[in-house]
Amino acid sequence: MSGSAEIPATTANPPPATTTAAAAAAVVKRSWGDEADDDADDWNAVAVPTDDNKVTADLNVDSLAISEPEPPLYDPEDSSIQAVTAGDTPYTSASKFEDLSLSDELLKGLYVSMRFERPSKIQAITLPMILTPPHKNLIAQAHNGSGKTTCFVLGMLSRVDPKLQAPQALCICPTRELALQNLEVLKKMAKYTAITAESAVQESLNDPAHIPISKRPPITTQIVIGTPGTVKKWISYKKLSLVYMKILVFDEADHMLAQDGFRDDSLRIMNEIKKNASNCQVLLFSATFNDTVKNFVTRTIPDYNQLFVKKEELSLEAVKQYMVQCPDELAKVHVIKDKILDLGEKVGQTIIFVRTRESASMLHKALMDFGFEVTTIQGARTTEERDKIVKEFKDGLTHVLISTDLLARGFDQSQVNLVVNYELPVKHYSWNEPDCEVYLHRVGRAGRFGRRGAVFNLLCGDRERMLMEKIEQHFGIKVDEVASWNSDEDFEAALKEAKLL
Repeated sequence: MSGSAEIPATTANPPPATTTAAAAAAVVKRSWGDEADDDADDWNAVAVPTDDNKVTADLNVDSLAISEPEPPLYDPEDSSIQAVTAGDTPYTSASKFEDLSLSDELLKGLYVSMRFERPSKIQAITLPMILTPPHKNLIAQAHNGSGKTTCFVLGMLSRVDPKLQAPQALCICPTRELALQNLEVLKKMAKYTAITAESAVQESLNDPAHIPISKRPPITTQIVIGTPGTVKKWISYKKLSLVYMKILVFDEADHMLAQDGFRDDSLRIMNEIKKNASNCQVLLFSATFNDTVKNFVTRTIPDYNQLFVKKEELSLEAVKQYMVQCPDELAKVHVIKDKILDLGEKVGQTIIFVRTRESASMLHKALMDFGFEVTTIQGARTTEERDKIVKEFKDGLTHVLISTDLLARGFDQSQVNLVVNYELPVKHYSWNEPDCEVYLHRVGRAGRFGRRGAVFNLLCGDRERMLMEKIEQHFGIKVDEVASWNSDEDFEAALKEAKLL
């Protein structure tokens, strides 16, 4: 696409007005990735209804290119994005970052620090929506690895006034790991600016540098990225001012606003911001939005633009998915040991996902007993242990990482080419119902930024086969089966088909 092109639009029928109230029935609150978060004083939360007119458009824009001597990026030509805009504001897609009127310092950060060449599809469409006055709210869904993080990080950096030493942008994430990762990206992009940022995550009480929030001075950093419990605590202690807040971001927004996720905390934070900064822009980003969350979000966020990818286009074609029928649990361990890890040493790093902390500990011990060097991360570990494990894996010092769903969402590591589902993800309320959104996020850890990857789903028994069939039906895909669980040739053929060997 050469130059800028105005986004075409047709007017859609307005949705009916709907009123949202607090949930009538009490629900069991669970934290994402079996991670407990901080508690803080409760606030009253009221959702805001809306019945805005929307405008629909089908868009095709350029793909992302990164100047790295890595395998070529994968970007399907037929990938399309549906945008729905509110009001009469015209938006022009950005074929290059200069189209966005960014500061010289931010452009230098994008080209020199980030080594970007031009916006990805999602960036080309969403960044004009974020940065163009009157700065409407945005609900955005797109593929894993499509550049969503750059969208909201660049949005926050662009909206901040570097001369005002006060919080102006807030990003809420479901896990400590994702918050710290997003902060790392932001600092890299902001390298040539004077903008300040810090994390709001639970700190270790054993850290000599730890200062209780009650004894901290008021926050003066301009961008804060954190988890909901800690952010809520900072606000309740009046340490995090919301008066100058210009932009509020929810990363992995489907979980942040799901009834079994962080909905209560998220709504309380949103409503506190509304009281203090009524014009604050709200951005919701995720790779998945199920219909229940989508309906709730569109009733809660006023005057919003939205951008969605069709469900059947979210199956990550760059990542080859396989199922492996195993006769028993021990066979699963042997498949990982003798087939996947032996072959995987040739193709990059591996993440093995399990459902519970107990499975993580069991599998860790079994592989260590066989002489494999593996690390394991789950919510029961201390913050120091978790930070060390993630850093070693990102630095390439370790090659095999066992994880609960703590790292299923948003964890970026370009060298991860293999994902193993030792256990398929299931809904909290029923072990007979797969969690298709979590499955998609797990798959998305392989083949980041369009690189090639493979996923092996290890199945044992009728129930796990039924779960796999339901996942196939949900995404409208056919997952190939490795003919024999104990055949080296079959696994090598699978990796060759995935273009990893």
